[in-house]
Amino acid sequence: MRIVKPSGVVVEGLIMPRHSFSSPNVIVVKLDNGYNIGVSVDEGTTIEVIEERVVKAVTPPPRTVAHKGRPLVKIISTGGTIASKVEYETGAVRPALTPEELLELIPELGEIASIDAEVLFSLLSENMTPSHWTSIAEHVAKVIRSGVDGVVVPHGTDTMSYTASALAFALRNLPVTVVLVGSQRSSDRPSTDSALNIVGAVLAASRLPIGEVTVCMHSTPSDNELLVHRGVKVRKMHSSRRDAFQSINDLPIARIDPVNRRIEILNKRYIPRSRSPDDMIVQPRFDDRVVLLKAYPGFQAEIIDYLVDKGFHGIVLEGTGLGHIGVYAHKAIERAIESGVAVVMTTQTLFGRVNMNVYTTGRELLRMGVIPGEDMLPEVAYVKLSWVLAQTRDLKEVRLMMLRNFVNEINPVHTPDLYPTWHR
Repeated sequence: MRIVKPSGVVVEGLIMPRHSFSSPNVIVVKLDNGYNIGVSVDEGTTIEVIEERVVKAVTPPPRTVAHKGRPLVKIISTGGTIASKVEYETGAVRPALTPEELLELIPELGEIASIDAEVLFSLLSENMTPSHWTSIAEHVAKVIRSGVDGVVVPHGTDTMSYTASALAFALRNLPVTVVLVGSQRSSDRPSTDSALNIVGAVLAASRLPIGEVTVCMHSTPSDNELLVHRGVKVRKMHSSRRDAFQSINDLPIARIDPVNRRIEILNKRYIPRSRSPDDMIVQPRFDDRVVLLKAYPGFQAEIIDYLVDKGFHGIVLEGTGLGHIGVYAHKAIERAIESGVAVVMTTQTLFGRVNMNVYTTGRELLRMGVIPGEDMLPEVAYVKLSWVLAQTRDLKEVRLMMLRNFVNEINPVHTPDLYPTWHR
């Protein structure tokens, strides 16, 4: 398509399909460099069709690509940017909804392992709920019992750390490595990280000796290195950078060279694979009556009263500093605990841990029965409390379980090596 503006500007490229938010007088064109631009069609603008392309039928590869002697890795797609493909005939980007398409996108996966792929969900990650965590956990457990050597779960990046935490608590004593993987850049962009991240995830799932739920993403903005993070110690720290994911209060488990296909263990404090799927513990239920609240100057205490009156079962507070919230909220917190609501305190600083014995405010919260969240990230504490409350509502049992270290979500020792380079 060639578009000539009245000013003399000429734009050539592939015309993109319209969508529900398209402006009626704007045409989106994919340029030869891979980027899309919108061109307004004003009076005097001329449009010329240079070439029409016929979409040819393509015979997809088989669903399972098996190679004798190579480990079997199951890819269970749940959606997100990573599970998308470009239709090169039209320039459109759409979800890769079939296993065949995922294998067509990244054929080199078959050189690393025998691949079986399927789609469980096709969801944007902001639409994930605790009920989806349950479905994913149950399906992963079923797949593991079938005898695979590793599991990869493509997932949208925005809430990937929540799902990773949920799977970590729901599936323990794992005989395989479970790897969640996402993409910060869609596959129609020259800077896409989709293919490399999946290659790294399959390498991790097939070769790592650990029995944990992990997240594999870019380590740097370049394509030279990936990191495997513990699922309960990782956070998305940037909205768009390819190296957005970072281990918090812990070291990454492994470094991956995706080009040379090498893996280096960085954190020896990992949970080894169990001997058999029979050893796996599956507890996939979550309580959806749990909330995560951020403390701020002037926090309205009636928010907590509202949650108590509406019958919520748990509250995770993202407190300031060592684990504080203004005294104007203390009476509402005490009422919540007396009403049987579990209240857990974390810190919004992210790095470091709560220590509620230092200041009067913290000691008063402890006296009320607030549970210290140690060095757990607020979202990890939220997921863990949701998981714990699905098993017991007894506040004494809840406290014991929240303070118990199930999957290394609590790191008892901190060193300068656990902080990002800009702290050193």
